[in-house]
Order: sequence, then C-alpha cells, then structure tokens
Amino acid sequence: MTVIHEVIPTGPLEVNCQLLGSKEQGEALLIDPGGDEDRLLKRLDKLGLKLTHIINTHGHFDHIGAVSALKERTGCQFWIHQGDEGLVKEAGRHASAWGLPFGPVPSIDRFLVADEKLQVAGITLEVVHTPGHTPGGVCLRWLDQVAVGDTLFAGSVGRTDLPGGNMEQLIDSIMNRLLPLGDNLQCHPGHGPSSSLGREKRSNPFLTGGGLY
Repeated sequence: MTVIHEVIPTGPLEVNCQLLGSKEQGEALLIDPGGDEDRLLKRLDKLGLKLTHIINTHGHFDHIGAVSALKERTGCQFWIHQGDEGLVKEAGRHASAWGLPFGPVPSIDRFLVADEKLQVAGITLEVVHTPGHTPGGVCLRWLDQVAVGDTLFAGSVGRTDLPGGNMEQLIDSIMNRLLPLGDNLQCHPGHGPSSSLGREKRSNPFLTGGGLY
C-alpha cells in the first residue's frame, strides 16, 4: 500500500497540517489542521481522497482552527487526548487573547489513549503520549515517520510557558518516549522544517546539554 503524505502550512500561525492518505482506500486523515479548510478540501479532492478523521497532536487553538468547518462539511471524526479537552473548550478565549478570530469550538468524538495503535484510512498510527507542551500532547507515528506537533522542533523544543506547560516534563517526554523510537525516524513538527530524531538527538541544544536547559 502506498501512503500519501503531504505537509501543508495552515492558518494565521502557519501550523504544519499533515495530510495522510491511501489511494487504495480512497480515504485520508489530517493531523493538526490549523485553518484554510477550503484549501485542504480542494487538495483532498484533487487527490481523490475522502476525509474520515482529524487526529490532533494537541489542543491549542492554532492547531484546531479548521476542525469544526471540516467536520461540518465532511462528517469526519475528531480525535484528541483527553488531557487537552480543556484547551479545546477554551480555544476561542485563547485565540482572542492573541487577537485572532476563532469559529465554533469543535466537538470531540473520541479520546486518544497512550500507546494505542489506530487503524485509520488504511494507515496504522501509534499514539505516543508526550506531555510537557500541553498535558495531552501526543506524537503520532506511522511507518518511518512521526508527527511531533509542538513537542519538538528542528533545533528547538515546544514552549512551556503556556497553561499546562512543564519544561522538565517536556524534556523527559522527548528523551524517554520520543527519541527511543529510533534515529532514522523523520519527524514533522507543528511549525517549521522537518528533521529526524537522530539529527535532533545529536544537535538540538535542548537535548545535548548545550546550556539552554
């Protein structure tokens, strides 16, 4: 089976939405659709894929901006870890604090469970719970790829100065839950360029004792 994977920056804060699909199944899922639902739907249509699920790495408003509209227009499911249910419910207020608009708060159809394996759109996703940026933050692994949300960035890590953030917990999640998945995994952050777990383990100053933490 051929897995389609595209990274599409979305929304005012340019969140990297991960599009995953299977030509054989004719279905797709989106990870962290931050906005631009029309563009996402046009791309799915061009690929000949039906959106069945949205699965989020965490619940910050910039990562869920298109969820309600996509659910309404496609009937897809929205899944997220229960630890971030409160962030989803408060998304409108948090967006307003940043001076940004936010539409209806999306309803959650299912809560993710740590270490479970999901079968969605013909793709197997492993849920890796990585709290620290948010309490319910997860990374989602498939084949030799992993969507790391705002847990890890190329050369940096997620901020922890927002409600529910904890730097010690974040570093522990990265070192003991994410990096052990293997150096060769390509990691796709919620913002900015992709990297690999091996590259970040060797050169990310937050992980090498470079004095930033």
